[in-house]
Amino acid sequence: MKARKTNRIRQTGADWVFDILNYIFLTLCLLIVAYPLYFIVIASISDPVDVYAGNVFLYPHRVTMEGYRRILDYRSFFTGYRNTVLYTMVGTVLNVFITVPAAYALSRKDLAGRNLMMMMVTFTMIFSGGLIPTYLLVLDLGLYDSMWALILPGAVSAWNLIVARTFFQQTIPDELLEAAQLDGATNVQFFLQVVLPLSKSILAVLTLFYAVSHWNSYFNALIYLKSADKYPLQLVLRNILFENSLGDMVEDASTLAAQQRLGDLIKYGVIIASSLPLLVLYPFLQRYFIQGVMIGAVKG
Repeated sequence: MKARKTNRIRQTGADWVFDILNYIFLTLCLLIVAYPLYFIVIASISDPVDVYAGNVFLYPHRVTMEGYRRILDYRSFFTGYRNTVLYTMVGTVLNVFITVPAAYALSRKDLAGRNLMMMMVTFTMIFSGGLIPTYLLVLDLGLYDSMWALILPGAVSAWNLIVARTFFQQTIPDELLEAAQLDGATNVQFFLQVVLPLSKSILAVLTLFYAVSHWNSYFNALIYLKSADKYPLQLVLRNILFENSLGDMVEDASTLAAQQRLGDLIKYGVIIASSLPLLVLYPFLQRYFIQGVMIGAVKG
C-alpha cells in the first residue's frame, strides 16, 4: 500500500521554537488586553475593601450588586439609554447615506476638481474652526438643545470618507462602468444597482465605525444640550459619578468610608453599563474592524 502523499511542509527545530515563542507572546498580549476588562467586571460586584486589599484577582469577593442597584435607581439611566440608541441609529444612517455617495463620486476619475476636493477634505483633518465658532454656528442654525446638534456637525468623517473612496477605487473597475454605460445605464443606476451590491463590506465598516463613535460620544452633548431628558447615556453616567462625588446619591451612608465604598461600586458599574453593548457586539463584528484597517492602510 502506497503511503499517502502530503503537501505539508516539514518543520525544523527552529520553526518549532518560533511557533512556541509566538504562542507565548500572543497569549501574554491577550492577558494584557483581556484581564483589565475582566477585573472591572469582578470588581464591580465585589466589596471595595477587598479590591483595595488586593484580594480580588481571579474571582469576586463578598459579592454585592449595590452599585448596579444604585445606577438603575437613577431616573435618567433608561432615558439616557433610549436617547443613545436613537442618536446612534439616526446618526449612523445619515452618516452612511452621505459618506458613501460622496466617496464614490470622489473615486471617479472623470470628476472635475476631485483632487482639489480631496485636499479640502484632508485639510479638515488637520485644522478646524474650533469650539467657539462651531458653537456659534450651531446656535445660529437653531440646532442648540436638539439631537441634530449631535449629528449634523459631524455628518461626515474625513477619515471614513477617505477609507470609502479608497475602497471604491480599488474595487470598482472603470471597465465595469463602461460596460454598464454601453447597456444604457445612467450614473445613478450604476451606483444603485452595481456599486452598492458590491460594497457590502465597506457599508458594514462605515456603519460600525460611525455607530461606535456615536455611542461613545459625550462632549458634544455636554456643550450643545441643556435639557436633561435629552442627555445620551454617556452624559447621564458622567452625571451619576459627579453627583455621587458630591454625596447626593449616598445620603444613607453615615461615614466618609461608606461613601467612598459606594462610589467605587458605582464607578465600576458605570464602566460596565456604558461598555457592555459594544463588548457583546465586538466578537461578531471584529472582522469588519480588520477590514476597515486594511482598506485604510492601502494607498489610493
